[in-house]
This record gives sequence, C-alpha cells and structure tokens, in this order.
Amino acid sequence: MQTVVIVIHLMIVAVMIGAVLLQKSEGGGLGMGGGAGFMSSRGTANLLTRTTAILAVGFFLTSLFLSWYAGYDRKPSSIIGQPSQTQPAGGSPVAPPTSGGILDSLKKADEQQNQAPAGPQVPRSQ
Repeated sequence: MQTVVIVIHLMIVAVMIGAVLLQKSEGGGLGMGGGAGFMSSRGTANLLTRTTAILAVGFFLTSLFLSWYAGYDRKPSSIIGQPSQTQPAGGSPVAPPTSGGILDSLKKADEQQNQAPAGPQVPRSQ
C-alpha cells in the first residue's frame, strides 16, 4: 500500500514540476520573456494554473497520508529502564545507575567486559 502511494506521489511531483516550468514568467525573472506557444497566452495560463492547483492538492494529500501511515503502527517507547531490551555484546546486562549517572554505570560495565576473557586463549610456551 505504501509503495503504491509513494509511486503516485512521485508521479504527481514529476508532473507538477513540468507544469510549473511550462508556465509563463510574468516578471521576466530568468530573462526569458516567453514567445508564441502552442496555445494562446490566456488559455495556457488558465489551464496550467488549474493543473498546478490540482496537483498541489494531490501532493498535499499524499504527503499527509504517507506521514499518517508511517506513524500508524508506532507505539510509544522509552529507551531508559526497560528490562526487555537486548543485552550488550558481552552478554551481561548493564545494571541500573545507583549514583553518578548512566555514564558511570556504562563505564563499570565496560570495565567488567574487559576483565573477563573474550574466548579461548592460546597457550603460551615458557
């Protein structure tokens, strides 16, 4: 569903860019005054203005739908104090901070991981 709406959204964007670029510049902002086109000046302005307005509404609606759909199944969560989170790479869970803050408790956990051997050690000759 989301992929279909994204494709429609991108098609609206591409057509809207083309419609805006086809419109006649009234202030001569880029130095191109515009000459004779395939339609009369007034008819082109009305058609392109309406087309741009319709495409802008479609762009707005698809943007709103995509933002709503992205947050539809999202549940609030906290990153602090959840015991069900995954354990760090060392395997031992990090104890909740008692004093000194979370940085001190992370430092203690790092020191504990560095003390324990990571795996089998190679025997050394004497």
